[in-house]
Amino acid sequence: MAKYSKKAQEKIGEVMGEFKDGKLKTSAGKQVKDRKQAIAIAISEAKEEGLKVPKSPKNKTKK
Repeated sequence: MAKYSKKAQEKIGEVMGEFKDGKLKTSAGKQVKDRKQAIAIAISEAKEEGLKVPKSPKNKTKK
């Protein structure tokens, strides 16, 4: 299992706190209401800051 860096975990925690308080907004200015969308925003912000975030899993099919 891939690991997030300590700083990335802190960043994700901050963004999820904003989501819980109702302060997290999308790029279009709308309030985020979905937990999965909040997590995606948090991970993308961590990536933008250059923090260690594992790559998304790719769908693998057996042949």
